Amino acid sequence: MKCIDHYAPPTPADLSRLKDQLGFTSEQMARLAGLAQGGQWRKYTGTQTPRVMGQHMHFYMAALLTLPPDQLERVFDCMREQGLI
Repeated sequence: MKCIDHYAPPTPADLSRLKDQLGFTSEQMARLAGLAQGGQWRKYTGTQTPRVMGQHMHFYMAALLTLPPDQLERVFDCMREQGLI
């Protein structure tokens, strides 16, 4: 089984920089991270005590940004087989 043994979450500045690099709105970043709305995304970047991005959310974002459509579809197929979507 493949695992991520050591995870260091991105900082709020890292996440803000990614948003700027992508040219995304907070709504688009929320969608990329699997969040309900832009206000939820801003909780990771703009509050006095920002939320820490969990490994699962970070992995999801990276997969969507990195994998080509055919490989994403393979992941979705696996999820469907497991009854998750």
